[in-house]
Amino acid sequence: MAHKWIAFFSQTGAEIADISERLERWPDLIITNKRPDNLRTIDGRIVEYGYTEIPNKPTVEDLDNVLQDNAIITLNGWLRIMPPIVCNKYLIYNGHPGLITKYPELKGKDPQKRAFEGDYDVAGAVIHKVTAELDEGRIISEEYFNCSGLSLDELFRILKDRSLYMWTNFLKEVL
Repeated sequence: MAHKWIAFFSQTGAEIADISERLERWPDLIITNKRPDNLRTIDGRIVEYGYTEIPNKPTVEDLDNVLQDNAIITLNGWLRIMPPIVCNKYLIYNGHPGLITKYPELKGKDPQKRAFEGDYDVAGAVIHKVTAELDEGRIISEEYFNCSGLSLDELFRILKDRSLYMWTNFLKEVL
């Protein structure tokens, strides 16, 4: 039985659109949290495809109303913590732009900026299973590279490329 794909975002949704174009398949449902229009611009491809808004700080009930058993749920720039009961009930995966397998201190928000400012020699990204503990779930995939001498823009670009590669391969396997 093929899984449904539900994708969450809080920022632009561009990563979901980029992954969808590579897969030649869009999520069955795209969800974002309601935020003031002046705080973000949603990627036009997401607007065209369509998305569902839930409250900015969704409750378990809000999440249960949009999630489905047996779906693969991806967090692509989702800036909210999933409650433990939701993590235990659904198959949820997160992309994290910090090489937390080597540098656990990069768990949490803005790891790419912290890696750049910390002058790390190696940078990378992971996809992990979402658990109740922040960025603690089983690592599904990781990509890393030498980042010595890179500008912050170059670091962001390479992390984006590696993340898209990992997401595309992962979703080809599980959908």
